[in-house]
Amino acid sequence: MSAIPTKTQTSAGGVVFRRLGDGRVKVALISVGEGKRWQLPKGLVDAGESAESAAVREAREEAGVETELVAPLDKIEYWYYATNRGGGRVRFHKFVHFYLLRYLSGDVRDHDTEVNEARWVEIDEARAMLAFAGERKVLELAREMLAAGRDARRE
Repeated sequence: MSAIPTKTQTSAGGVVFRRLGDGRVKVALISVGEGKRWQLPKGLVDAGESAESAAVREAREEAGVETELVAPLDKIEYWYYATNRGGGRVRFHKFVHFYLLRYLSGDVRDHDTEVNEARWVEIDEARAMLAFAGERKVLELAREMLAAGRDARRE
C-alpha cells in the first residue's frame, strides 16, 4: 500500500463589501457545488501572482465585481482529500489568504460558470449562510473592521 501524496495549495479571496446610503453593509457571497454551498469568493493563486492580486481577480471572476484591496484579514489553513486526474487520492494542505475588498463596480450576475449564483447579502445575515467556520471567522473580522471605520479611503 502506497502513501497518499501531499500537496500544498495557496488560495486567496476576500470579503467584498459595499456600504449603502442608509449605513447598512452588504457583502458578496457565492454559491458553488451541487449542494449550493455559500462561501466567500476565493481561488488558487496563479504562478507569479501575488495573493492580493489573486483575491481581486477571484472577486471579479466568481462574484462578477471589480474591487480594490482595503486590508488583509486573515490566513486560514486546512487539510482535505481529493481525487487527482489519474484517479489516485491526494491530500492537500491548503492556505487561504483573505482580504477586505471594497466594491467598485460590476454586477453579481456576471459571475463565471463554476458559480451557481452570486448575491449581495447584509453582513449580519451572511454569517449564518456561510458553509465554513473559517470563513465565518473571517467575515466577523471584516465586520469588526468595518464597524470601526477602518475601511476609510486614505488620500
